[in-house]
Amino acid sequence: MTSRSAWQDVPRARVARFTERALAEAPVLAQDILRAIRREYPGLPLVVDGSGEPMALVGIRRAIEHFVEHLSTGLDGPHVPPRVFQEFGRGEVLQGRSLDALQAVYRLGIRLAWRRLAQIGTQVEIPPPAMYELADAGFRYLDGLVAESVRGYAEAAARQAGERLRLQRRLLDLMLSERHGHPAGAAREELADRAARIGWALPRTVAVAVLLRPGRSAVPPAVGEDVLLDMECEQPRVVVPEPEAAGRAELLRRAMAGWAGAMGPPVPPEQAAKSLHWARAAVALMERGLLPGGQLLDCTEHMEALVLLPPEELIDDLTRRLLAPLDDCGPAHRRRLAETLLAWLETRGGAPEVAARLGVHPQTVRYRLRQIRERWGDGIDEPDRRFELEMVLRTLRLRGELTGR
Repeated sequence: MTSRSAWQDVPRARVARFTERALAEAPVLAQDILRAIRREYPGLPLVVDGSGEPMALVGIRRAIEHFVEHLSTGLDGPHVPPRVFQEFGRGEVLQGRSLDALQAVYRLGIRLAWRRLAQIGTQVEIPPPAMYELADAGFRYLDGLVAESVRGYAEAAARQAGERLRLQRRLLDLMLSERHGHPAGAAREELADRAARIGWALPRTVAVAVLLRPGRSAVPPAVGEDVLLDMECEQPRVVVPEPEAAGRAELLRRAMAGWAGAMGPPVPPEQAAKSLHWARAAVALMERGLLPGGQLLDCTEHMEALVLLPPEELIDDLTRRLLAPLDDCGPAHRRRLAETLLAWLETRGGAPEVAARLGVHPQTVRYRLRQIRERWGDGIDEPDRRFELEMVLRTLRLRGELTGR
């Protein structure tokens, strides 16, 4: 069995006198509380409603009245706080503040209100045990007011975040789109206008990264507020401002832990589509296993692969024509001669230098070089032909097709 409440034992007539006096004093008490709050927190903005009355005063008065009006039915009655407190929470979002100061104001208000209610309780002879229960109910009521403000704060923050996300996506779409023939000055001005709407200062340079999701439920990278992140794409996109700034690379490395992808070269914001192009090209090579995975690659450190590997049809056709002298060789012998030719083209040296690079005997290299000259003839000495041969052989090496020694 539950013990009877001390408040329930108070004669109804005495409770009625307490309620009547508290309601009569509610307007003055609300004004006293507001003045005390303004003294304690002078920077707190005072917003007025349509009638010109401060919303804070309205909220305090309604909270007192709402609490007191339900006392005749017991201390479990005032469990629905006024919705005006949701507006207080929304206001904190619009002012760019947290709820810490608002909760401190609430605590000050309940303390002052309780002081006056305790005086009224003494005057109408409410027993101390009943007043203790009333105090406990008052603090539960305060929790309800705070919960309403938190709800309003969360709703406003979600709307604000959604609006910022919408504007950010529009900025990203504009920045990463190809705009041929668009004057650079006009493009930058348009980007600056879109950036200002989300409070993003348009940087001197940006780099665009494309990411590979480690899993559908992966937590987004913990990038800084100045980094624009678009997680709506199949391959998320990241716009990094001032990528060459001191410490930026290390911060990105930490933020991207668990993610893989590639970051394009630094470019002016109005040319971000170019950086995106190279990032996508690098990610495509990563997916094929032609570039290392498991990390955020810097495209500027893999220029050879990015230049030689993507134009496959052109390189394949050039390879067939330039390496035709090896068509009658078996696969292993073909690879050994091709690798020897590449080492010779890269070193521009004699048999000892080539042998050192390949890890074979110089006499072996001399034998292979004689075969190479027999197959290509004097054309092997032409600068343009040497350049083309080195290009296709480097491509084969990047593909992992030169493994013979």
